[in-house]
Amino acid sequence: MFTKAKVAVFLDGCFWHGCPQHHTKAATNAEYWAEKVVWNRERDAQTDRTLADSGWLVVRVWEHEDPRQAAVHIAERVHRIRGGDMEIRTP
Repeated sequence: MFTKAKVAVFLDGCFWHGCPQHHTKAATNAEYWAEKVVWNRERDAQTDRTLADSGWLVVRVWEHEDPRQAAVHIAERVHRIRGGDMEIRTP
């Protein structure tokens, strides 16, 4: 979290959070895991709403995303929130 900028960053796993590109059906106990993923996504949405209602910007990154690109994306969002008072360096 970037507390001064009020930015919360979450790294979501493709299986656990139902990535539209990479989520796969569980081989065993499929119904349980499918319900679990739905619940996780609902909880994530509620968390996003709660934080947004408190003035936070939420940035979610999928585990499959390139870490450097994700870092730049996060830095750009924080930069905008802080009014441009920080330098963004591309790795």
